[in-house]
Amino acid sequence: MKFYLSSFKFGDDLGKSLKAMMPANNKIGLINNARDYTTTDHERRIKNQTQEIEHLNRLGFQAELIDLKDYFYKEAELRDKLKSLGSIFVSGGNTFVLRAAMRLSGFDTILNELSTNPDFLYAGYSAGICILSKDLHYLHIVDQPYDYPFKEIQAPIWEGLGYFDYAFLPHYDSDHPETEDIGKSVDYCINHKILFKALRDGEVIIIE
Repeated sequence: MKFYLSSFKFGDDLGKSLKAMMPANNKIGLINNARDYTTTDHERRIKNQTQEIEHLNRLGFQAELIDLKDYFYKEAELRDKLKSLGSIFVSGGNTFVLRAAMRLSGFDTILNELSTNPDFLYAGYSAGICILSKDLHYLHIVDQPYDYPFKEIQAPIWEGLGYFDYAFLPHYDSDHPETEDIGKSVDYCINHKILFKALRDGEVIIIE
């Protein structure tokens, strides 16, 4: 599996590198469930979702929304959908809410299966990259771990997807509302001897 990991949105290259990483199968699913937190601004959520889908389409992808809520306890259906895609793009928001949606839908299990495909592309930003870490405790300063928009899960899931043994800290030293809390998370990681990568908005990590 290939990774395009951005601090915020598509990064400063305006998606040029993301376009270059497009698999032969240009179908991409946008996962926006990190914005399902209980205090979300629904109009802003839809606006961001629409803008991101439109941008992916301009890059040459064939983008569609994959709402994990539609697949809670329907893992087989989600597996069929995801296996028809060449990529996914996971948007920012609350990492703990995203993690809950991934567990309830079986996304975490399915992604592990897809990860053996060297052409499959995982792209995302903010919560969409933090979710890939092994442990999510470091995020309690930035994201609300006790927000439960889904009645099926009423406790934080502290385990990330486990693709990286270090923490991702997006929006570091940036003009972003979470920058101050990210700075505190950097201190938390240092004090608890947690490996981390801090990214300023505009920066992207590419792994092929």
